[in-house]
Amino acid sequence: MRVLGVLLLIAMVGVVAVLLTGVWSFVKGGPFYERYGNRLMQARVGLQLLAAMLLALMFMTRL
Repeated sequence: MRVLGVLLLIAMVGVVAVLLTGVWSFVKGGPFYERYGNRLMQARVGLQLLAAMLLALMFMTRL
């Protein structure tokens, strides 16, 4: 695997981890969700953007 592929894999695992943490905290509720719910959403969106950019970069470098 090339470097971009490894970085993409790390970004995708990060998205899944943040997503599951956010869903778990939403279901459970409480002070953790109140404090970190918005930050988890922002982190997920940022990681998704990073993953999409890495994927696009991988496609552009293979052409």
